[in-house]
Amino acid sequence: MGNTAPTDEFAARLRLHLTPGIGPKRFQQLLEAFGSAQAAVQASRNEWRALGMPDRSLGASHCAEVSQGLEHCLAWLESPHRHILMRGDPEYPALLNEVVDAPPVLYLEGELKLLERPQIALVGSRHASHQGLSNAKAFAKELAAAGFVVTSGLALGIDGAAHQGALDVQGHTLAVLGTGLERLYPQRHQSLARQIVEQGGALLSELPLQTPPQASNFPRRNRLISGLSLGVLVVEASLASGSLITARLAAEQGREVFAIPGSIHHTGAKGCHQLIREGACLVESVADILDALRGWQCTTAPLVESSGPAMAHHPLLSPLLVTPLTAEALTQIVQQPLPQILAALTELELEGRVVCEAGLWTACMPR
Repeated sequence: MGNTAPTDEFAARLRLHLTPGIGPKRFQQLLEAFGSAQAAVQASRNEWRALGMPDRSLGASHCAEVSQGLEHCLAWLESPHRHILMRGDPEYPALLNEVVDAPPVLYLEGELKLLERPQIALVGSRHASHQGLSNAKAFAKELAAAGFVVTSGLALGIDGAAHQGALDVQGHTLAVLGTGLERLYPQRHQSLARQIVEQGGALLSELPLQTPPQASNFPRRNRLISGLSLGVLVVEASLASGSLITARLAAEQGREVFAIPGSIHHTGAKGCHQLIREGACLVESVADILDALRGWQCTTAPLVESSGPAMAHHPLLSPLLVTPLTAEALTQIVQQPLPQILAALTELELEGRVVCEAGLWTACMPR
């Protein structure tokens, strides 16, 4: 929800989200038990206790701190380019919605339509080498120029270089935070965050606006980075790097995992080498990423054909010639997974055969 008046259910969901001890699983449990957030916040302490809610959550949805937090959220929402999305909203990212513990609430500052675009995540060490930073920036530039949103975590090192690379070619980039949007971290990337928003990108978080940096929140953030993306490219990482968590979450979520190899003498390459041993795609150029996505598309159905087929012969183009459709609607028509559909649509868009406007994909008529 952007600058429209909030509904009672929207406000109630925010109350639940701001209630201490209520994470994604408990949030969903309360919705299923009571049928709505409004009913959940009106339920008694005993009803919450019967569902196994922690003591600190009982009655807390109406406490002064939560009420003040709700007022603050609604005031924040009144400024331009600020959005609070509830799971189930049409604007909620379709790929992320497939994740088991997808966040019930997302806070976004910047371009909302970015969430409709296919994303590739770039992650890696905060203490990256000069070569690692150069690789991150170069890959981000090429991926952004190819039409992908470059997604990362705004951290020092590889993340920052990836965001900057996309910005350098006037591309789009999404920063997923492990803090609230009003507590940007690290401080050194305050100006980078502003530049991301000013150049048509966005900042995203599942955490309440004023949540400070806490170590436990960054692994949670990593599942969003992978869940939003078609694939995750690990540019440089040690064996202890949090980037390996992101890569393994990506694999669990059915996303592609890519890794750039390095010198056997470089500690920052060992994490990438380990991922390659575990089945990650070895990447030397952006072409390797595009080829892997194309091969993945072809594993279950020929969504991308190899040599100049007529437009009507393409499985995705046939329905799009009839009417504009969302990517989710196409999954029902052609019976293929959403990540596969998005990857195929991206390639067709690069070929000038489809366009996306307001979340609806349309086939371009042949000349």
